[in-house]
Amino acid sequence: MSWASRRRFVYGFGVFLFLMSVVGVPLFLYTYKPASCFDGIQNQGETAPDRSGPCALLDERRLIPYSLQWARGFAVRDGSWSAVAYIENPNPEAGVRAVPYRFKLYDDRNIIVAEREGITYVMPESVTPVYEGAIDTGNRNVARTFFEFGAPLVWERLVHVGRPVTVNGKKVSDVDTMPRVTAIAENTDVSPLRDVEFVATVFDPAGNAIASSRTIIEIMRPGEKIPLTFTWPDPFEYPSGRIDVLPRLEPEIPRR
Repeated sequence: MSWASRRRFVYGFGVFLFLMSVVGVPLFLYTYKPASCFDGIQNQGETAPDRSGPCALLDERRLIPYSLQWARGFAVRDGSWSAVAYIENPNPEAGVRAVPYRFKLYDDRNIIVAEREGITYVMPESVTPVYEGAIDTGNRNVARTFFEFGAPLVWERLVHVGRPVTVNGKKVSDVDTMPRVTAIAENTDVSPLRDVEFVATVFDPAGNAIASSRTIIEIMRPGEKIPLTFTWPDPFEYPSGRIDVLPRLEPEIPRR
């Protein structure tokens, strides 16, 4: 290469570097978007676009499926029923913050007699009881209860804040007059818990649910033990066996 050619090359290369620094770098910085959990792209260790990896939303395909254990209606008095469903989620760090649901109550001719809609959360690694009370059936008896979610479940990385709540000393009494279930709930955490809902369900010796009720404790202070009482106006139709008293607390986003 001649001296003139080398000079032209150096000059041209210098112009190229100048144009790249003036135009190319700003253009790159303008068009470059760092990976995030909102870019619609599967990157940064995600198992689906914007799911799992470092993202709060989770890939449902990688989770253990939840299950509806059972749903049942309970007569409270003439024309008034309650309905309960048990949702089991075995995943320890995955839950649902809000999802609509629907109870449908049918008579023995498979005719719908009542519906009730609501919104629930699904707690991580636990059974979430879903309770609806004072359902008017127009004095018609309920033979079958159906429960369904009204939208796809959106799974997120959540913490089960109700895990420190323990329930002990469960007893049933006065089953032939006005049945009563009593228990002692304790907050074993170092922080107070607010609006803790408890759903009590009584089963017969064969494991069939025969009655259910609910109460809400506004605040449970650290280490506090609170007596719980659930009552029913009429005797149980069947002998009582197992007693569940399950706490419900809205799951929270993990603190970083």
